[in-house]
Amino acid sequence: MAHSQVRQNFHKDCEDAINKQVNLELFCSYTYMCMPHHFQRDDVALSGFIHYFRHACDSERDHAHLLMDYQNSRGGRIALKAIEAPGRQEWDTPQEAMQDALELEKRVNEASDS
Repeated sequence: MAHSQVRQNFHKDCEDAINKQVNLELFCSYTYMCMPHHFQRDDVALSGFIHYFRHACDSERDHAHLLMDYQNSRGGRIALKAIEAPGRQEWDTPQEAMQDALELEKRVNEASDS
């Protein structure tokens, strides 16, 4: 990969950490993307959850874009990885979906602290 002429005082470890966080944010967005479609099904039909999880999907994707913009502004390079499939794509109750969302948010928060 060619080095940027803009890069200055931007350590490779920082670049790697940002790329890791970008990929995690995209995984979360991907997971949230399937949630509203579950709640939109005719046998579930919970419109409030549809709107909530669509917003969560967009929010996580926006976080990834912000990190990628920052990476570029510092002269870093974006390194996207394959996004794994969500662990589940159906929930028996809205509470289960919210619990999964909470666990995702904890994972993102812990990753951004390290």
